[in-house]
Amino acid sequence: MKLSDLHPAKGFRKSRKRVGRGPGSGYGKTAGRGTKGQKSISGYSQKRGFEGGQMPLHRRLPKRGFTNIFRKEYSEVNLEKLERIKKQEIKLKDLKEAGVIKRESESVKILGRGDISSAKTIHAHRFSQSALKKIEKAGGKAILIGSE
Repeated sequence: MKLSDLHPAKGFRKSRKRVGRGPGSGYGKTAGRGTKGQKSISGYSQKRGFEGGQMPLHRRLPKRGFTNIFRKEYSEVNLEKLERIKKQEIKLKDLKEAGVIKRESESVKILGRGDISSAKTIHAHRFSQSALKKIEKAGGKAILIGSE
């Protein structure tokens, strides 16, 4: 069997409706579009969200809030994921190799979910208060990237 041998089942395909081909076809003259009106004209296509001239929903609803263009996004990493990495010093490169973050260029914030058993030196852009306490309790160090 080849790709060229594939075809739909018998009677499955319908031939397209040929409109505007004389009165005998039943779809002559106006070609099934009726007479006059917006939808009868060639080139007509209804725009997304069009409600027949009524004020569309996206314009009726009020605008709310704003987007802070100076917002800094952080990839959040919990201590439980760092526990799996079997290294004493954990840098961004190690996080990427372990599949915890996607890119080394990401800003990383360490959060305090889970526990850390061994003393580890962790490099990150931010640390939560609970993560700092747990790292220092285990005898490790938290080093801020950018303030070195």
